[in-house]
Amino acid sequence: MTSNKGGSVVRVRFAPSPTGHLHIGGARTALFNWLFAKHHRGKFILRIEDTDRSRSTEEFIESIIEAMKWLGLDWDEGPFRQTDRMDIYRAYAHKLLEEGKAYRCYCTPEELEQRRQEAMKEGRPPRYDRRCREISGILNKPFAIRFKMPLHGETVVDDLVKGPVTFKNSEIEDLVILRSDGTPTYNFCVVVDDFEMAITHVIRGEDHLNNTPKQIHIYHALGMDVPKFAHIPMILGTDKARLSKRHGATAVLSYRDEGYLPDAIVNFLARLGWSYGDKEIFTREELISLFNLEQVGKANAIFNAEKLLWLNSEYIKMTPEEELFSLVKPFLIKENYLREDANIELSWAAKAIRSLKERCRTLKELAHAMRYYLLDSVEIDPKAKEKYINPKSAGLIEELIEKLSCLEEFTQDRIEKIFIDIVNEKKIKLGDIAQPVRVAITGNTVSPGIYEVLEIVGKEKTLKRLRRIIDAH
Repeated sequence: MTSNKGGSVVRVRFAPSPTGHLHIGGARTALFNWLFAKHHRGKFILRIEDTDRSRSTEEFIESIIEAMKWLGLDWDEGPFRQTDRMDIYRAYAHKLLEEGKAYRCYCTPEELEQRRQEAMKEGRPPRYDRRCREISGILNKPFAIRFKMPLHGETVVDDLVKGPVTFKNSEIEDLVILRSDGTPTYNFCVVVDDFEMAITHVIRGEDHLNNTPKQIHIYHALGMDVPKFAHIPMILGTDKARLSKRHGATAVLSYRDEGYLPDAIVNFLARLGWSYGDKEIFTREELISLFNLEQVGKANAIFNAEKLLWLNSEYIKMTPEEELFSLVKPFLIKENYLREDANIELSWAAKAIRSLKERCRTLKELAHAMRYYLLDSVEIDPKAKEKYINPKSAGLIEELIEKLSCLEEFTQDRIEKIFIDIVNEKKIKLGDIAQPVRVAITGNTVSPGIYEVLEIVGKEKTLKRLRRIIDAH
């Protein structure tokens, strides 16, 4: 580890607590740190703050790392784990105790809770009353170590997003830095880690702002340089309530499983609280080039699930078909539309995807749309069948089967000529034959152009499905 002193290289960190999966808010914080580091050619450090042993799990740590990798947020150092660094925190805590900057607190959890309840009943802030602060001797009792906060004056946080924020020192509690069981607390570990990891900028959610004056005093007490702070706005739902599952905001990996593209998620997250004119769609290279804290807004960001869906559809359109096939393949296999060992010609897959990708918003939707290109038979929607499959349409389909069977080259233009010939001969509308065929081939009434669909489905499957619909009629 290196200290922060004298360093000019930008060093930032993302420090999730593994008490749950990586959600939208945490991912946005990670992204802003990653972009800031990349923009300044600095270092991005991943730190796992797992000191809450009752709620932290290996499963959540693995899930967070997997989500970071899926989003493409690569880190330069780490992941460091706080549970591997306990002796370091204890050494710093005892240093403060020896220097008179911290003190032993002998109050039991039961006593603290009783006093907290009394304070709340009397309308007083439920802060620790500092009764152990002036005990001079050492008592033969278990103790926690509390930090001595200044009793007077103010602490100003020169925030790079919010501007100067002032806190009265008299209202800041003497926080516990080391519990009686020897485990350090969050606010203390953060300071020690940020110093030892030479962090120059702390970019985090504004829900951490109230912790910042406490941490600044610990930096000063330890004789450490204080990093620059930037507290980014909260993310709210469209109803302006704090973001939750009911707003459609779930774990990042859930978006992967629903068929969102990581680049679309990154683009969407970047625009939650940061803007660059009216521009909506950015490549990663553009985001890295343009990102700065000056354009992070002070107002809370609004999570709009529909906008994310739109953005994802735009990214699907922009993705080359061959690449899109490799991305959609796991969804096709999962839905049993494709065998894992199936040998699919890439040029054919690209043609199939090209016909569908303009109308699909997620990889899941794309996989579902591709089913009628891949399966031997499709399930026919009963309402569509009732509306379009009747004696008249069955007769037209029989004639179509006869003509299509004679085609040596099963291409769009030749297929179209046969349809037009039948329309002209029978003096019918194109829809009179096209819709029944669409229902027979795709199982539904909506699809890309029918000639294109038949070419992609291929001659053998097309004739089989058309015959099957007549036999079932």
